[in-house]
Amino acid sequence: MHSAIYPSLTGKRVIVSGGGSGIGEAMVEAFARQGSAVAFVDIQDAPSEALIARLTGADVTPHFARCDITDCDQYTRTLEGLIGRLGGCDILINNAASDDRHTIDDVTPAYWDDRIAVNLKHQFFAAKAVVPAMREAGGGAIVNMGSISWHLGLKDLVIYQTAKAAIEGLTRSLARELGRDNIRVNTIVPGNVQTPRQMRWYTPEGEAEIVAAQCLDGRIQPADIAAMALFLAADDARYCTGHNYWVDAGWR
Repeated sequence: MHSAIYPSLTGKRVIVSGGGSGIGEAMVEAFARQGSAVAFVDIQDAPSEALIARLTGADVTPHFARCDITDCDQYTRTLEGLIGRLGGCDILINNAASDDRHTIDDVTPAYWDDRIAVNLKHQFFAAKAVVPAMREAGGGAIVNMGSISWHLGLKDLVIYQTAKAAIEGLTRSLARELGRDNIRVNTIVPGNVQTPRQMRWYTPEGEAEIVAAQCLDGRIQPADIAAMALFLAADDARYCTGHNYWVDAGWR
């Protein structure tokens, strides 16, 4: 597959949360291949360092900072440090999330708070942290990661789906609040993406059911989601804001 090249992404300063594996890893690699200066946070050291080693040939080798995004004070300090290291921030990819399965009976107030922190809260505070740098740069792009799950009403994901539904509202609100600063905010809504983590949940029979429910054959890959993020971050999408962009192979 031939990938698009976006000249407007060359030299852009990009921060990705959860960039060490899965979709986040594909995001980091995709922006690095465009000539962007990329920094990412994660709690997984080994895959993050392996990603850095693999991308040492990029125009600008990405930078990894270990950070727990559920600790908003720590995350804000880390983002401020990364903005200083990059000399600003033009693009924020709010990718980090966790779709651990849970039943209603399993949920305690503490578990609720933890899952909301992992899947929703950090997206707002990361946006808040990068906005001053984007204003100084004359604009920017924030890409939030949603999920098809709540649109389908899948089982054993009630808190995750609640958070992912809220992200679409957050995107609409931030797009309105930040639009006059030339900061665009959009949500990507992935279908079922074939990552090592997702393979924990699905048998071959389960995967076949997903493909059968899609309009298109095949399994969505992390690079397919990254391709949408590149477009939304580039100048080509300069009048795209406040909306959801689906990459789901027509899953219904």
